[in-house]
Amino acid sequence: MDRRSFLKGASVGAAAACVSTVAEARPNLEPAPEALGMLYDSTLCIGCKACVAACKEANNMDPVISGDDLQYDSAKDLSGDTLNVIKIYKDGTAEVKDHEENGFAFEKRSCMHCVDPGCVSVCPVTAMRRDPLTGIVTHHTDACIGCRTCMGGCPYNVPQFEYDEAFGRIHKCQMCNQAGLERISKGGMTACAEVCPTGATLFGPRTMLLEEAKRRTNLKGGDTYHYPRGDISKPESFHEKDLDANYVNHVWGETEAGGTNVLHISGVSFDKLGMPPLGDRSYASQSETLQHTIYKGMALPAVALAGLTYFVKRNKDKDGEE
Repeated sequence: MDRRSFLKGASVGAAAACVSTVAEARPNLEPAPEALGMLYDSTLCIGCKACVAACKEANNMDPVISGDDLQYDSAKDLSGDTLNVIKIYKDGTAEVKDHEENGFAFEKRSCMHCVDPGCVSVCPVTAMRRDPLTGIVTHHTDACIGCRTCMGGCPYNVPQFEYDEAFGRIHKCQMCNQAGLERISKGGMTACAEVCPTGATLFGPRTMLLEEAKRRTNLKGGDTYHYPRGDISKPESFHEKDLDANYVNHVWGETEAGGTNVLHISGVSFDKLGMPPLGDRSYASQSETLQHTIYKGMALPAVALAGLTYFVKRNKDKDGEE
């Protein structure tokens, strides 16, 4: 077979492989059968940061002091030293809570524990793992090679690397269920949900949390509601509160990027709270479909190799002529 015939045949093979694979696009993963998660209600958050302190204590992390005059944890974003942080949205005079104009709102940042996690999909050594029963996404330092690919695979910029350490490691919220802190597997709840005084962070089964979130988003300003605290499946107490402002009629994490086990609701639109613009399809399903399309049957690599071979041979022939 001459070069032209080989290249033509390889090209046809690559095209056929691509067509057949596109028809077999990998769908989003479904929520784990006993998926656990959290519901964060921005309207209930008072910015006390008890959740931040409890997370630091549970994970044996020191507070982040960002100024000489400060004597408290003043972390402004997630890092290798902070797995959970409270941020604030402000507009104009910032006089009214949970209003977009001249108002303010709190927002919590931590791992979203995606239903179809991109960090798990891109990790080359399975250091990132999704529990098949609970859906909790954990990082395993003993398997990690420090490539930091997981950082690029997360749409929420959650995995953080210790750049200031000689042998830095990846850190992220493990939903208090990593080795040495098995709160969930022992029947407990996350530290942040346990200490939240208003129930702004609520722990429990994803199905129950999603139902609760939808009930709340259907409330109207002035309605009185009994908000559970702690674990929604066995609440420690209830917090009665009149709704000051309407909720945004959307539960963040129900479908975004394939869905998340940590759900958010708010009185302020999520783009103003800094959430990324995401479609319903997960990053993992998109990237894996593309990879399987390109490499199925090794057709495209064969074309690339054939092309390189052709150019090398052509250049050698030219050198010989000279």
